[in-house]
Amino acid sequence: MKANPALPPVNLRCAVLTISSRRTAAEDTTGDYLAAALGEAGHILQARALCPDDRYQIRKVVSDWIADPEIQVVLCNGGTGFTHGKSTIPAVAPLLDQTVSGFGELFRHLSWLDIGASSLQSDALGGLANDTLVFCLPGSTGACRLAWEKILQPQLDSRQRPCNFASAYRARTET
Repeated sequence: MKANPALPPVNLRCAVLTISSRRTAAEDTTGDYLAAALGEAGHILQARALCPDDRYQIRKVVSDWIADPEIQVVLCNGGTGFTHGKSTIPAVAPLLDQTVSGFGELFRHLSWLDIGASSLQSDALGGLANDTLVFCLPGSTGACRLAWEKILQPQLDSRQRPCNFASAYRARTET
């Protein structure tokens, strides 16, 4: 798969939510990584927040961003591991109008190649809500780097062929 350099890229307006009851903003290396990766890819960091691992607080932040016409992509990290406090997927899934069925499976496959059987202990989810792309990733920087480099970066590049998630935003700006 290659990007078509003849096409101008669509710079998406994105939000990053770190879900953690232990991290502070100063310790949010995963959120820092995602914010920097978005910027390096030409996207715009429209919002960023840190939220406790509580499904109702997560749902509130994500709902507000889904309702905001200035945000086109939401990247959540954290709260997806195999624990009793696993809140992110249950918080976000009911908000989605449509899921990207293969996103979690592809992430776990890539994770399996990277870390083996430990990949079973993390979930990932992707979908669309109110024309906003929403992705839920594990909280580890390594897992987010894997998801970004192998899935999200190419799929959020409107020049990626044969298809990508960002093409719909190009069509809306051209009409």
